[in-house]
Amino acid sequence: MPFESPPRVPWAVNDQPLVAVVGATGAGKSALAVHLAERWNGEIVSADSRALYRGMDIGTAKAGPDLRVRVAHHLVDVADPFAPWSLAEYRAAATDAIRRIHARGRLPFLVGGTGQYVTAVLEGWSPPPRSPGQGLREALEKEAIQEGAAHLHRRLESLDPISAHNVDPRNVRRVIRLLEIAEVTGRAPSAVRKAEPAPYRILRLGLTLARPELYARLDNRLEGMMSSGLIEEVRNLMSLGLTSEHPVLSAIGYVQIAQHLEGRYDLGEALRRIRQANRQLVRRQANWFKPSDPRIQWLDAGEGAAEEASRIISEWTKAFAAL
Repeated sequence: MPFESPPRVPWAVNDQPLVAVVGATGAGKSALAVHLAERWNGEIVSADSRALYRGMDIGTAKAGPDLRVRVAHHLVDVADPFAPWSLAEYRAAATDAIRRIHARGRLPFLVGGTGQYVTAVLEGWSPPPRSPGQGLREALEKEAIQEGAAHLHRRLESLDPISAHNVDPRNVRRVIRLLEIAEVTGRAPSAVRKAEPAPYRILRLGLTLARPELYARLDNRLEGMMSSGLIEEVRNLMSLGLTSEHPVLSAIGYVQIAQHLEGRYDLGEALRRIRQANRQLVRRQANWFKPSDPRIQWLDAGEGAAEEASRIISEWTKAFAAL
C-alpha cells in the first residue's frame, strides 16, 4: 500500500521536533532512517564519529550516494582526517544542521551509534574546558607512545571508572582528552560535563537485535567490507601520511588493517581483532542506549520495524500538533 503524502510537522519555538534513531552498530539504523525520512519529510543528521571524515567510506558503512540522493544527509564527509573534530565541534555543527532543517519546515532525524555524539545533542551537554596549552597533551601523547594505550586507559580508570568504562581503550585521543579534563578541573570527567535542556521535543527510537544475530550480521558486513576494498581504503589513507596511531584511524576496522599493513600481524589476526572489537563495541553501546531506558521506544530490527516506527511517529506528531 503506498504511503500517504509526507506531512508538514508543526512546532513551536524552543519546542522543536527531533527524532533520534539509536542502537547497536549493524542493527540497520541507517536504512530505517532513510525510510522514515522519505515518509515524514525529513533530513538525516549523522551521529557517527567516523562518517564525518572524507575518504573513510567502506569501513564506516557510510550511507552511499544512492541513499544521499533519496534523503539529505548532514555531517557526512565534512572533515579532513588530519583535523579530527572535538565533541564540542560536532555538537555545534549538529545543532546548526538541526536548526536549518527546522527552518525549512522539515523533520530532523539524528541517526547513529556514537553514544557521546547522540547524548551531547539530546541532553544539551556543554563541552568541558579545554586544556590551557599543548604541554599536557604532548606529555600524555608521549606517555601513550612509550607505555602504550592500555597504560593510559588504566590511569584514567584510576581517576574516573565511569569515563574509563565508556571509552574504548584504543581511542587514545579520547582517553587523553578525558585525562586533560581531570588535570584541568581536578575532578572526574564524568562529573564535570554539564547539561542544559535541549530545545527539542524528542522521540527516541531504538533498534534492537538478539546478540547472536547481531554478531553474525557484523561478521557478514566485515566480509562485505573486505570484498569492497577495505584494505585499499586504509592503504590510501596511509599513503597520505596517516598511521595506526592517528586518532581517526583508531576506528574499528581501520586500526586493525593499518597495523596489519604496518607488519604488526597477519591479515587473519587483523580480522579476528576486528570481530572481537565489534562485539566489545556492541556491549559499550548497550551502556549508552540501555534496553531499560524508558525514554527509548525499542523496535525489533525485523521486517516490521519500519511500519511500527512510522506508526509511532504518526501518533507522536498528532500529539505534538494538539499541544
